[in-house]
Amino acid sequence: MKKPEKTKNEGDRLKELEAYDILNAEQEGDFDFLTKMAAQICNTEISLISLFTEDRQLFLSHHGLEHKETSKEYSFCAHALHQPDKLFIIENALEDERFQDNPLVIQEPFIHFYAGVPLVNENGYALGTLCVIDSEPKTLDVEQKKMLKSLANQVMKLLELRKKQIETSNINHELRRNLDLLEETQQANKIGGWELDIATGETIWTEFVYYIHEVPLDFKFDKKVQ
Repeated sequence: MKKPEKTKNEGDRLKELEAYDILNAEQEGDFDFLTKMAAQICNTEISLISLFTEDRQLFLSHHGLEHKETSKEYSFCAHALHQPDKLFIIENALEDERFQDNPLVIQEPFIHFYAGVPLVNENGYALGTLCVIDSEPKTLDVEQKKMLKSLANQVMKLLELRKKQIETSNINHELRRNLDLLEETQQANKIGGWELDIATGETIWTEFVYYIHEVPLDFKFDKKVQ
């Protein structure tokens, strides 16, 4: 059995993965739908969305398999990470020197067929794979390969959306913290402040400005009328 090697810039790849805050997240229905579709399209018993830490393969979604993770050293998908722009296929693992004595081949789930598409993010790092697995040797036709790649693209789009939501949440949290600090400072010094959103024309007052003008906090300032 050939153990998978570390990817180039493995440290940077792991940092990229952390930005998605997904490793300990609850399993989500959108990902489960995609693995189910992959298994149906490729006519396989198992389909997985795998993400890789330094030594583990974690399943973000697992169709046809109860396990939620495996050791990285036995993983087929870890080999696929080294070819991020290609579909990695093993039509019969028993005839491949890299995998024929792999515990996952000679024991449950008795992997004979494997096909995996690397999940590559916007910065070019392979975070994991969308893969299909079967206990019988198989081949995929052109259309099945095309559909598997398309499903992998959808997985990556969901991950990128999650990352952007996290980034937006962090920005909003930091902005709120800064505004609270500004509010405290202004109240202590009896001064107020305001911001103008150039794109929308909306004016945002700090709380002390309402106090200065002796208007309620729900007062709507209309600069056209003032």
